[in-house]
Amino acid sequence: MIQPVNGKFEMPQLPYGMADLAPVLSQESMLFHFGKHLQTYLNNLNALLPGSAFEGKSIEEIVKTSEGGVFNNAGQFLNHALYFLQFKAATMNNVPTGSIAKAIVRDFGSFEKFQEEFQAKGASLFGSGWVWLSADANSKLVITQEGNAQNPITKGLKPLFTFDVWEHAYYIDYRNRRPDYLKAMWSIVNWDEVNNRY
Repeated sequence: MIQPVNGKFEMPQLPYGMADLAPVLSQESMLFHFGKHLQTYLNNLNALLPGSAFEGKSIEEIVKTSEGGVFNNAGQFLNHALYFLQFKAATMNNVPTGSIAKAIVRDFGSFEKFQEEFQAKGASLFGSGWVWLSADANSKLVITQEGNAQNPITKGLKPLFTFDVWEHAYYIDYRNRRPDYLKAMWSIVNWDEVNNRY
């Protein structure tokens, strides 16, 4: 759970530097996406909370129960926090290990089949949004497409990891080539973090 500190939410503390995800995500892309887009959602959210019914609640509680401007900014803050905290410096042949690796094979047949389905759903989502890997109440893995600020927790799912398919996530580095962005992202997924969430 992400809790407010002294009534306000704070920017996530990244376990890597702004240039460490290059060439998958460049420092310029990180400075705009993390440093400007996420900061704006956070500022907007913190401005909306004082005196509201959501003051003092966790970000997850707010996303589950809010609507309108509060939901949009809370959802985008949660989505981006989970997105940016799931990465590490790029490595070759970066594949899942541990319990998440076994679950992927169990529910999708192989990691390669899972990648194909995940990328296809990310590439085919119309407009702005997110493609998510989540777990249901029985720990079965599911892939969902979520538009705009939506998050799988609103469907009773546990979000494990995500690729952001809003254009601002990839336009600096990939222009309009969303499929190329999705394919490149696998090398920076921190599977240890995904295991912790699972």
